[in-house]
Amino acid sequence: MFQIIFNEISAAEISQLPTAAQLEVLSEFQVTPEDLEKQDGDRFGRLEREGKTLYRYRARDVRIYFEVTDEHAVLVHRVLHKNTFQDFLYRTNLPLSEDEALSQSKQFWELIEEGENANRV
Repeated sequence: MFQIIFNEISAAEISQLPTAAQLEVLSEFQVTPEDLEKQDGDRFGRLEREGKTLYRYRARDVRIYFEVTDEHAVLVHRVLHKNTFQDFLYRTNLPLSEDEALSQSKQFWELIEEGENANRV
């Protein structure tokens, strides 16, 4: 199991959920090296762009976007509601999966970079 680290942005995003939902999401969010090797597509996904690998975890209506650091920690960049991107996919009418569409979205990577540059809590 990895240590999970939130930055200021992702901590603020998860704190916007009702307390019971926060507890459910955090209790479900268990990441092991085996999970990352055997991505099932439902819970875990992988997004890649320009040599950078980012992982996605689905917990209920929440998507947690994170990377695994060299120190074997999970650094959470963003915690977003699923409708954030379903609306995007609907409006752009892309025939791709959610992960594929996000991998190609400049706006998504800007959100991630904002999270990367935020202070860790």
